[in-house]
Amino acid sequence: MSNDKHTPPGNGKPVLSTAPDVLAGRGRRTVHLGDLLFGGSARASSLIIVVVVLIIGAFLLGNAWQPLLDNTANFFASTTFDASSRPPHFGVAALLWTTVLSSLIALLIAVPVAVGIALLLTQYVGGRVSRWIGFVIDLLAAVPSVIFGLWGIKVLGPALQPVAHWIQAHLGWFPLFGSTQVTSPGTVFTASLVLALMILPIITAVTRDVFSQTPREQIEAALALGATRWEVIRMAVLPYGRSGATAAAMLGLGRALGETIAVMLILSASSFDVSVFSGGETFASVIARNAAEFDTTYKAGIYISAGLVLFVLTFAVNALARIVAERGKAKS
Repeated sequence: MSNDKHTPPGNGKPVLSTAPDVLAGRGRRTVHLGDLLFGGSARASSLIIVVVVLIIGAFLLGNAWQPLLDNTANFFASTTFDASSRPPHFGVAALLWTTVLSSLIALLIAVPVAVGIALLLTQYVGGRVSRWIGFVIDLLAAVPSVIFGLWGIKVLGPALQPVAHWIQAHLGWFPLFGSTQVTSPGTVFTASLVLALMILPIITAVTRDVFSQTPREQIEAALALGATRWEVIRMAVLPYGRSGATAAAMLGLGRALGETIAVMLILSASSFDVSVFSGGETFASVIARNAAEFDTTYKAGIYISAGLVLFVLTFAVNALARIVAERGKAKS
């Protein structure tokens, strides 16, 4: 009797059994040369990015190591950054404050505007109107940083001075809005508004894409239950896109932290002050402003130490944005 057939009880029809070699054939997957090449190139590309980041970090640390060892000031607490003294006396407290403060204010201004524009484009208007508005917002990303800087110091800054005086008159009791000796428009307040315009396109683009992917079934179900347009946004769109909007905000923050030319053109050099109506320096602007002093490896290493802090800070912000986005995908 053949092993390839068997007759079940009550049924005289033979049933073919699955041979082991057929099962093995079904379990095997044909591997094509193109798949191998594409997979290998993708892995190599990701490995190259990791290696480049490690090389940059090693370069910054290697050049900043000796000046940091010779530094006579508290690197993280001192507000003095003097690269000309020997031994060097420099700290990043003032740079860190100005960098983080201007970036956070820019984020507080840009995120609500970006979310509002994204909701407008995905939930209220559509078709040609939505495309044109999105096109205009995206054009802001094509404006060079130097143009933003010149416009900020020549046009926006003087226009904002009456607003700054009003805020100082009514909220000057709070140190963040206190009066300073800086009378020029080159303040952290002006730089923050310019940074808000610069990071607006990237936050808007990412948030718009996230909101547009809200499942249509959820929106239609809410409308069928009698929900208004705002209730649909509050109950369906915003919960679905919360993690994506948060990640977009973090990416915008990383962009603001590293901005150089616009901030350098706007900010006036001054002594350290916590007020937003004072001048100051950011990590990127102090490096760019003093690039002519990189005549020796040792002096360049002092400024590279500031770049090392900015590198770690920006890397941490972008990593956090990635983590938030991945958690949002897992929940959805």
